Amino acid sequence: MARILFGKTLLSISIATVVSACSPQPSATAPQSVGSNDSSIANLSVSNPSTFERKEQNLLLPFSDLGVTASQAQALVALEGGNTVPSQLIDHNGDGNKDSLLLQFDFAATETKQLQILNDTALFNAQQFTKRTQAEISRKTGGQWQDAKYVGGSFENVTELTPPAQYTDHSEWIRYEGPGIESDKVGYRIYLDWRNGFDVFGNKTGKPVLHQVGLDGYKSYHEMADWGMDLLKVGKSLGAGGFGYWDGEKVQLVSTVSGHTAKVIENGAVYSALQIQYKDWQIAGKTTNLTANLSMTAGSRLVHTRLSLTEQLDNIAIGLVRLPNTKVLHGKSEVTGHSWTYLATWGEQTLTGGNDKLGMAILYKRGANKQLTGDENSHVAVMTPSGTELEYYFLSAWDGEPGGIKTEAEFVEYLEQEVEKLTLTPRLSLKTALSEQQKAGALTADVALNWSERLAASEMVRQTPYYAYGGWDYERQRPSKWEYTTGLQLQAYDDLLKVKPNAQWQQVLTDVIDSFITSDGDIRTYKISNHNIDSLNSGNMLLREYQRNPKPEYKQALDLLRKQLAEHPRTSEGAFWHKQIYPHQLWLDGVYMGMPFLANYSKTFEQGHAFDEVVKEFTISRDKLRDPNTGLYYHAWDEAREQDWADKNTGLASQFWGRGLGWLAMALVDVLEIIPEDQTALRQPLLDMTAELAEALVKVQHNSGTWYQILDKPNAPGNYLESSASGMFTYFFAKGVNNGYLDARYKATAVKAYEGLVNEFILVHPDNSISLVNTCQVAGLGFGRDGSYHYYMSEPVFRNDAKANGPFIMAGVQIAKLLGTN
Repeated sequence: MARILFGKTLLSISIATVVSACSPQPSATAPQSVGSNDSSIANLSVSNPSTFERKEQNLLLPFSDLGVTASQAQALVALEGGNTVPSQLIDHNGDGNKDSLLLQFDFAATETKQLQILNDTALFNAQQFTKRTQAEISRKTGGQWQDAKYVGGSFENVTELTPPAQYTDHSEWIRYEGPGIESDKVGYRIYLDWRNGFDVFGNKTGKPVLHQVGLDGYKSYHEMADWGMDLLKVGKSLGAGGFGYWDGEKVQLVSTVSGHTAKVIENGAVYSALQIQYKDWQIAGKTTNLTANLSMTAGSRLVHTRLSLTEQLDNIAIGLVRLPNTKVLHGKSEVTGHSWTYLATWGEQTLTGGNDKLGMAILYKRGANKQLTGDENSHVAVMTPSGTELEYYFLSAWDGEPGGIKTEAEFVEYLEQEVEKLTLTPRLSLKTALSEQQKAGALTADVALNWSERLAASEMVRQTPYYAYGGWDYERQRPSKWEYTTGLQLQAYDDLLKVKPNAQWQQVLTDVIDSFITSDGDIRTYKISNHNIDSLNSGNMLLREYQRNPKPEYKQALDLLRKQLAEHPRTSEGAFWHKQIYPHQLWLDGVYMGMPFLANYSKTFEQGHAFDEVVKEFTISRDKLRDPNTGLYYHAWDEAREQDWADKNTGLASQFWGRGLGWLAMALVDVLEIIPEDQTALRQPLLDMTAELAEALVKVQHNSGTWYQILDKPNAPGNYLESSASGMFTYFFAKGVNNGYLDARYKATAVKAYEGLVNEFILVHPDNSISLVNTCQVAGLGFGRDGSYHYYMSEPVFRNDAKANGPFIMAGVQIAKLLGTN
């Protein structure tokens, strides 16, 4: 892996230098003009994907997305219809520097808002927002230590604190024993000692109160006051959402450390944040530093918690104190792994002495949860971090707060809405001044190739070298594997390099593929017995490498992939199952994953004898998946009619998913390029499918030139214009016209699609790199994925995903060819 890392180091010397070589030079200084005062920075359209209102919806806009540097982003203001929207410039990553603009607004159900971002000093200075959040640390000064007690002195607020070695619980040096964070709903304190417990301050006022808590010592906040009181007995538990380590029997608290440091990162009107650093945590035979970033926003009970470790550590425990007279509540588990869910408690679990009710919960991504368990002190969710990172939320809801939640049913409804808000993020279309400047001008062949090169250059820094074995897949947040996504992105580079050679990039492609192939022709991380048709797509890039450098081990690896298809299970009519774990199922995705490879391999080594198998896969797909009314194809078909997502009569999934059909569209034009023109009988069914699919796709093309996540439901709540499908269809139309598979009249369709692809989804950053946004990260069926419309909306909307990057780069190459010919 050292070779790949070194390659990335070279490419990372200056992304501005690397990318600007591919960019229109008149636009290179655009950030300076855009970042000046009293100028428009961006316009955005943002939609509520839910059918319920969202009060105080937050929207985080990194400065780099807005097309400005941190030094330029000194006076950003958000307007809606000429009125100022509550906002705050924040340090989101906790490194001490402002990096993002946080907006907050109210959404009606399914509402779309139009907002404008200005860089306006006068408006910025005139903004006055009620302070609704607070983060603080307060310790005594003017007294003295007597062993582990601090005697005398008075409290003083500080922004950073590292307790001395003798500090422990009840040392009476830190006000309420640790840092505190709150909104106008509720406050929390974190014990800055061996307990690391998370406690709740109930708030009766509807405004921040921490600054008046514990000024006269520990006892006062344990009794009801005008502001509220300490509600929870934490003891040796995780309290109201704390973290530790699960050893298989009980929680090990973050106790054995060499020191703590707490910092106030933000203390603003809309957003406040704390950071706690735990030095040299001794746990599970390892020594790791742990950093916890905790933040709250106005009007919310939730604390966003982001943990970062210096050593990888599985079995992180997050949870809630176990108390009598409470009911344990669980969120949905039969959901996609990217969906949020919860573990909660409800009941009479406060220290008030009355029969008031308190609800507490931790919210987490279902796929990160290994186990729900507990010990005598805590209810526990055992979590697997993504590498060294873990993200979750905790919250509490007291019926004594103004307008508080009074019943279990109300609490459950509240939790269900909160997890939907986290899962179904607002739909965003962002048009920045910097991006629009660089998109201005006529589309030419050179411009199309330029955009492909710029995205390829940006990804060469962000991800591509790290697809190598031993690297890290930043999209999937896991070690790199022999993935179809890797093959797709590398093939896109290879297409580009045929018209714009770059020896350094070509070497990276070789290095990535070569890293997976062993000397005896095995493929690292690949397992033939999985019968996963997705695994075959990277074989196309391996075949290209073999044709450039026919190493024996490459041929052996290719034969191994071909053997999979020979043994692969099939439906009764001969269509390939998608995977061994998806029995009897034909998916659109699999046609692309397997058939171009099979056709390529067969042409190279078998004189094309498998071409009939390839064509049969397409014709069965048309027969089983195509809707005769619309001409569109359903995502999948279950021959056994056993899957929850399958119609019991037809076996069909219920939705026309954009990228699913995009896979089929690309497969058609790619396979037609492989099967020789004199094989007319084999080619005709594919040509017919190509023509009828083009006609169907034009009917659901948005006026921007792009396509929706769910193709036939443009007005359904949460649906959005999606970049991977749009890139795939652009490639389909352009290549289809270029190679004569489609009528020349579709040239205008292809050009419109490409212009929409750039205008809707390309975001230019101040360092001149670019991002491709609004991609459905992943979508499948089964294992918690019920195939409903709501399911397809629940998958994360991502950026710089290989499933969109590859088609975008390849589409640019085909558009350049299309525009370069008469």
